[in-house]
Amino acid sequence: MRIAVTIFLTDETITPVRLARELEQRGFAGLYLPEHTHIPVERTTPYPAGGELPREYGRTLDPFVALGQAAAVTDRLGLGTGITLAAQHDPIDLAKQIATLDHLSRGRFTLGLGFGWNVEEAADHGVEWRTRRALVRDRMGLMRALWADEPTAYDGEFASVRASTAYPKPVQKPRGPVSGPRTLVGGAAGPKLFADICAYADGWLPIGGRGLTEALPALRAAWADAGRDPAALQVVPYAVRPSAGKLAHFAELGVEEVVAQLPPEGETEVLRALDALQPFVDGQGS
Repeated sequence: MRIAVTIFLTDETITPVRLARELEQRGFAGLYLPEHTHIPVERTTPYPAGGELPREYGRTLDPFVALGQAAAVTDRLGLGTGITLAAQHDPIDLAKQIATLDHLSRGRFTLGLGFGWNVEEAADHGVEWRTRRALVRDRMGLMRALWADEPTAYDGEFASVRASTAYPKPVQKPRGPVSGPRTLVGGAAGPKLFADICAYADGWLPIGGRGLTEALPALRAAWADAGRDPAALQVVPYAVRPSAGKLAHFAELGVEEVVAQLPPEGETEVLRALDALQPFVDGQGS
């Protein structure tokens, strides 16, 4: 079982460079970073976990800049977003950011995609909430066109691009309907999410990993119906609080990577959390 981590890196936490070096030295599989451009103070969207929205949401570092720093000081550590709010990006700019990070890290990037939960944040980006899923799918289509080996035009519902020269290209080659870096979609289980995963992704980032026993058969059925290779489906439980029993259960379900949650704290607290996770990395967790 590969153990990666996720953390809200902010202007108050451990730095990307310090954390990335520590993770690689300790044998962790990867570092995934979330994204929030801003948090409107006046909002009506409730925090999905309940209660007050934690302070770190409004202080989050840009994940691509932070992962670029992490890439520069590591050689093996996986680098990912968890998640990129693709609807809130210009897709031409986003395609360039993704391809550049993947190129400079020599193919270590995982694109974790999501649809968001904060209506007000998305609205400031001009996102119409009811069409955000279709918008993300359209964004992916346009980015695939820019990542194609030959200049390829794209004319979508929300955006278009002329056939263009656009380098660098992502390292990983196309597989089925998917091109670009390893791509995982986050969100709650259901037919809409599973259709998106099958259309343009390599797998699923289920938050916490609860309910996988019931959800995975439906996802695998949708995957097979879409003509995808059953062996290629990747399921990566995200923001997990690991235990030996939980990891054993995930392994029985065919899970090969788990992303553990770190606290959004300074160096001392984060290193202490890594110490607690180390037995799972070493295969001796209890």
